[in-house]
Amino acid sequence: MIIRSKAPLRIGLAGGGTDLPIYSDQFTGFVLNTTIDMYVHCSIIPKDSGCIEFYSQDLQEGNQYPLQTQIDFDGHLDLYKAIYNRLVKDFEIPVKPFKLMSFSEAPAGSGLGGSSTLVVAILKAFDEWLELGLGVYDIARLAYQIERVDLGFAGGQQDQYAATFGGFNFMEFSKGLNVVVNPLGVKNWIINEFEASSFVCFSGISRESAHIIDAQKKSISNKSQNVLSELHKLKENAFKMKNCLVRGDVAEVADLVKAAWDSKKRTSVSISNPHIDNIIKKADEYGIKSCKVSGAGGGGFIFFMVDPILKASAMRKLASCNIDVRNVSYTNKGCQAWVVE
Repeated sequence: MIIRSKAPLRIGLAGGGTDLPIYSDQFTGFVLNTTIDMYVHCSIIPKDSGCIEFYSQDLQEGNQYPLQTQIDFDGHLDLYKAIYNRLVKDFEIPVKPFKLMSFSEAPAGSGLGGSSTLVVAILKAFDEWLELGLGVYDIARLAYQIERVDLGFAGGQQDQYAATFGGFNFMEFSKGLNVVVNPLGVKNWIINEFEASSFVCFSGISRESAHIIDAQKKSISNKSQNVLSELHKLKENAFKMKNCLVRGDVAEVADLVKAAWDSKKRTSVSISNPHIDNIIKKADEYGIKSCKVSGAGGGGFIFFMVDPILKASAMRKLASCNIDVRNVSYTNKGCQAWVVE
């Protein structure tokens, strides 16, 4: 028997940063995001005897551990250990041998919520295998606790919920880690037009988001009016973009993406850099209407919006500059799991 799962990566469209608890506890955050046809995959193979084995195909790193209730962190595969440790602690899952493997369709530091999506995919596989009865909110909350609390990784709350729910979602984050996910039910023709009007590229930089997030948290803690003002604008932008999206005004969504990127850059000097600026400058020359770096910023994937008639030409011209350009499709399905007998 093999238990498999997959969870979709996401693109944050508006409101990113307002899902940080230090902001949402005071002001309430709102985020608009969508999941794409790029996934994190997980496989669990139960064994009759032996040990616990983790293997990351992305890191090309694996290790074996004796059967035990808690596995110590040592800087290697700690995300896998943290998931196992939490499940044993909270659900008293049986300590038995298995092999767990994973891989992502996006590189590390992509800005697409990869680490959170990995946690969601693994939790979904365990839920399928051990029949834990976890709902979508349960998986997302548990993933947040494992990554942000147990391991202390910096970040907001949107990634776990995007990977779990899937689709176009408008999310509300309030005090006490309360989250409400509002699936937008965007009409198919609007999704098709949005898809025809957008694509991504990998900047070539795998960024480390922690220092950017830490700087933003410090600014919020110090009540920096400049940073708070831009975060408030990002939140307002999320409402506007949501309304434009559901009524099919994709051109206005593109304008709001540009406004969101301008505000995002003003929240930290590390959001952009000369390399990203150069890619965006070329994109502007090739007729691309708007763009933004996905995630915290500093590298990873860049999201573009363009007139569909100009899309093929713009992608071709960017690719000729040795830029890793990729088309993207949107999926309305969140994490999934299945069993292969």
